[in-house]
Amino acid sequence: MKRRLRTLFCDQLNLARGKYLPLGVPSSPWGETRFCQGAYAVTYDKELIPAPGSKMLEGLPDMIACYQSAEIRESWHPDVCVVVCDLLESDRRPLSLCARTVLKRTISQWREMGYTPRVGIELEAFAFVKNNEGEWQPYDTPGAFVYSTGPFTDPLGITDEIWRRAGDCGFNLEMVTSEYDSPQFEFTLKYDDAVKAVDDAFLFRLMAREVAIEHGVLLTFMPKPILDAGGSGVHINFSLNDKEDNNITGDAETEGNLGEIGKHCVAGLMRHHKGLAGILAPIENSYHRLQPASLSGYWRNWGVDHRGVTTRISSETGAHARIEHRMADGAANPYLATAAVLQAARLGVVNQYELTAAETGDCLQSQDAVDGVGATLAEALDDLVADTDLAQAVGETLVQNLVAIKQAELAQVANLSWRDKVDYYISYL
Repeated sequence: MKRRLRTLFCDQLNLARGKYLPLGVPSSPWGETRFCQGAYAVTYDKELIPAPGSKMLEGLPDMIACYQSAEIRESWHPDVCVVVCDLLESDRRPLSLCARTVLKRTISQWREMGYTPRVGIELEAFAFVKNNEGEWQPYDTPGAFVYSTGPFTDPLGITDEIWRRAGDCGFNLEMVTSEYDSPQFEFTLKYDDAVKAVDDAFLFRLMAREVAIEHGVLLTFMPKPILDAGGSGVHINFSLNDKEDNNITGDAETEGNLGEIGKHCVAGLMRHHKGLAGILAPIENSYHRLQPASLSGYWRNWGVDHRGVTTRISSETGAHARIEHRMADGAANPYLATAAVLQAARLGVVNQYELTAAETGDCLQSQDAVDGVGATLAEALDDLVADTDLAQAVGETLVQNLVAIKQAELAQVANLSWRDKVDYYISYL
């Protein structure tokens, strides 16, 4: 088979939409293809919604997916290369709904202030196999426990195969292990420049799911696929380097291990906590994970090396200092989620928000925090709309589009049972 190019972009539903194209010798630094802009009008069950920016009622015109030839990389499939695209309107203006473009704009805004964000992504996922009735059930991992490895944790060797294929196509995995609940796994990717780190997270997630399904295993990054087990999150770690490439996020000499810029970043995350949920936890199922005493991102709080808070400050300082935001889940577009976290932090610096006191409770039986995220996705979307500073920083049309799609989705799942709701999402996430 002739080699092919798989062009991909990540939509509002965190679906990897794309096309296969012939792969020849690049004749220019850029390449492009076209998609229908109505991809941003579609829900998981393929209902078309006239969401802002989708142009559903304007003839469903083309949008241009452009890519840099230098960013074409080897795929996890033979004879296929892969590349992530940016999206343009048909008149070649940047498409306001393209989350990768929003992330690039966010990075540019930070650089104008003299700082460059670096990012590391941690992903959690559950594994399922089909039973005799053809229904997805949890993968049997007979001897699994938190931080376990080997055949009792993964009898089919799925994570071994994911690790091997990741290396073959250039992903830098730093860690794979089992999580607290079985059959749950965690994958940590190398810290890197923000766009590269999120490209890797987007493509790695797709690769891991495709490798697993080759072996009859459905790897799902859905936030809460098992009612009586814990949830799966996406932890977004970030730091800021100055013009001399020094990490200025942490300071071992100050209370809270934070430098001055770091303090304002965390203050921004506190100020925009509720609005962020509408972006970072964007399905109804997310709010089964985001609960008090869940070690997720429920509470509006922060602390040093504290897994019960939403914003965890590393105990490391200097070059390894970082801020870890623990609210997001695998239903969120990773470009948009990372951009939203970085924008909330940037607003804290621009507006010089004052940092509240660090959490002193254990967040299991007690906590200082009195405020959390909304109880439902509907409330979180209202909070996002109400947070006009955050919505404007991320992009008003993009937020309006997301809210419209998600409100339609809520109506579609409103009368479904728990099991049916899981089935609604599980194959996509």
